[in-house]
Amino acid sequence: MGGFSVYDVSVWVVPVILAITLHEAAHAWVAWKLGDDTAYRRGRVSFNPVKHIHPVGTILLPALLLFLRAPFLLGWARPVPVDTRRFDKPRRDMMLVALAGPGMNLMLAVVSAWPLRWVHLLPDGGQEWVADTLLRSVVINVILAVFNMLPLPPLDGGRVVTGLLPRPLAARYARLEPIGLPLLILLLIVLPLVGQQIGANLNLLAVVVLEPVGWMVTAILGMAGVG
Repeated sequence: MGGFSVYDVSVWVVPVILAITLHEAAHAWVAWKLGDDTAYRRGRVSFNPVKHIHPVGTILLPALLLFLRAPFLLGWARPVPVDTRRFDKPRRDMMLVALAGPGMNLMLAVVSAWPLRWVHLLPDGGQEWVADTLLRSVVINVILAVFNMLPLPPLDGGRVVTGLLPRPLAARYARLEPIGLPLLILLLIVLPLVGQQIGANLNLLAVVVLEPVGWMVTAILGMAGVG
């Protein structure tokens, strides 16, 4: 816990909460527009982050990981209920709903990068904090977008793959969902820890997620005119 500071947490709080909750808000909004009012009737079609906050997944777990300076950041919001029976084209529409979350994160990353060009115009006392907060918003949103597009149920990428596969294969693939979360925990936490003990790099997700994240962050900052 050495080196922990209130400043470190302050520049992560808003980006993390917005990234996680607006991801779910996008799912809810697109589902509603495609004919499923399940989330709407529960008050979830809202871009008010409070509507989507999960006390543990959105607040406690990210805060604990930040406090412990963990090498990864996990979190989730309240899942959006979706009833595919209300869609005109369930397979296509479920893919669009799934893509809405990562799409929102990429949009937030771009929106966060653009103001970095003008941070130097702020008073000296606020420049560093605003710049650090915006940069972290770019990073966390790109991480969420890439991570959620991994082709594994119950992640958004897994739902997209399910929608693209022929129906018999899609049904079999969807049955992986109950083991999806344990498999992610194995890949994210257990394998890297085992690798540390045996002197091997078993952090597979670092290659699959962090390398694309680095390219995308660089590209987004470049398009925004930020070095």
